[in-house]
Amino acid sequence: LQMLERQVVGGEQAKNKDLKEKRKRRKKYADERRMQLVAALQESIEDSGDWVLLNVYDSIQEEVRAKSKLLEKMQEKLRAAETEIKDLQSEFELEKIDYLGTIRRLERDLMLFQQLLDQVQSLVRRDCNYSNLEKIKRESVWDEETGRWKIPEPVIQKTRLP
Repeated sequence: LQMLERQVVGGEQAKNKDLKEKRKRRKKYADERRMQLVAALQESIEDSGDWVLLNVYDSIQEEVRAKSKLLEKMQEKLRAAETEIKDLQSEFELEKIDYLGTIRRLERDLMLFQQLLDQVQSLVRRDCNYSNLEKIKRESVWDEETGRWKIPEPVIQKTRLP
């Protein structure tokens, strides 16, 4: 009975190793393909809930209509993405213009303050520590907590003659 069962289950080619190997390869390929299809189906479901990877159509017109709808949806997504890109670019351009204006204004302010310093420095007494601007710059420290510079207090150095 077992002999008959073995012969019937595998047929005449039950003991053919090449055929068994071929079946294993086919099964392995079918499993891999099924996994790829499942992955593609899940990805397409995430992208678009209406789109199904495997469709069976009754007529060519039905297939054309379905694919036309899909094409329209994709074109709509493309237009939306292009619009968003244009919006981001225009927003970036406005920020860039604003930053450039701020930089120009700050450069003008810096030039004004530098000219004021150059004019006022000649009026400061020579025995005051503020007569040497480079020394004041070296001794100044930026305070992170207050967001301001800590500059040394003005001191007048009196020289006494013996």
